[in-house]
Amino acid sequence: MDSISQAVLGAALGSAVAGKTLGRSAILGGALLGTLPDMDVVIDYGSAVANFSQHRGFSHSLLILFPLAVVLAWVFHRWRPLLSYQRWLAFTSLILITHPLLDAFTTYGTQLFWPFAKPVAISSIFIIDPLYTLPLLFAVIWTLWRPSQTKAAYTGLAVSTLYLGWTLLAQQAINQKVESTLAAEGLEDAPRLVQPMPLTTFLWRVTVMAEDERLEIVTGFFDGDIPLSIERFPQHPELEAATLALPEGRRLVWFTRGFLAYSTTSDRKLAVTDIRLGVPGAHPFTFILAEAVETGSDTWQWQSVTSYQSPRPTIRAGLLTALWDRLSGKAPILCLATLETRQLGDPCG
Repeated sequence: MDSISQAVLGAALGSAVAGKTLGRSAILGGALLGTLPDMDVVIDYGSAVANFSQHRGFSHSLLILFPLAVVLAWVFHRWRPLLSYQRWLAFTSLILITHPLLDAFTTYGTQLFWPFAKPVAISSIFIIDPLYTLPLLFAVIWTLWRPSQTKAAYTGLAVSTLYLGWTLLAQQAINQKVESTLAAEGLEDAPRLVQPMPLTTFLWRVTVMAEDERLEIVTGFFDGDIPLSIERFPQHPELEAATLALPEGRRLVWFTRGFLAYSTTSDRKLAVTDIRLGVPGAHPFTFILAEAVETGSDTWQWQSVTSYQSPRPTIRAGLLTALWDRLSGKAPILCLATLETRQLGDPCG
């Protein structure tokens, strides 16, 4: 999740565990500790793919964070014995461990059991979701005003946790909604990603990986009897094979579970895009992995380069309006390639 969400989650937990004894210092300390795991962004691992795929790695591993919580609790207890060691341990462990657990609900991927397992990505909540964050933010503002009254913190934590439960139920409902359509395409067993569109859990995006194309469906809870619209994107299996021949390409496939798009640039470079994040008209993460090198008069091959990230695309000014029109049902079709809305009978190109 975004840094604000992690900070207010840590602050609310700090208030709930130690607010009556430590007052505002528990709230502010919880906010700081709640953002600590994301400090790994300052580490340079040597390439764009390495930086991308190792973020939320060791610093988000439960195997690292729990021992760290034990040590920090001992240090804090020696520094301020106003709380028992057990209470300090509850403070440090709850705040540190809930950070990666919350991140695991997003699509990016969180290596909860680094270095022994693949990233966990439940994909039921967008990285920024006001309906999750606002109850915690209001609770923290109240407790900063009246730090000894921790009931607001418990209420904010309860509401935000219930909302996370809703995201799981909503995800399953959308998954079932598209089953018959995908079965008609012969893709009921194809790799599938069901995730919310930006800023909401009432409008969802379903990505399905076929052998030579990718299918995208946008649907929501206010659609009524609007039929599902499928948008198709080419996959380029030959570029996928070239990517798998490269160490950093295999790393990307591992990290994204294969939800990638492949293309070549105008200057003959191999570009690989993480299609899980953002939307097809504005994917933020595209990496250059190789360049074409001539091996003869009419032959060439891919030569790997130290990966680097292409500039992020400019998001269309009317994106939020288009999302709202699609969410509310005013526009029954949202074309992801162009981020423009359409009416029935005017499908995406």
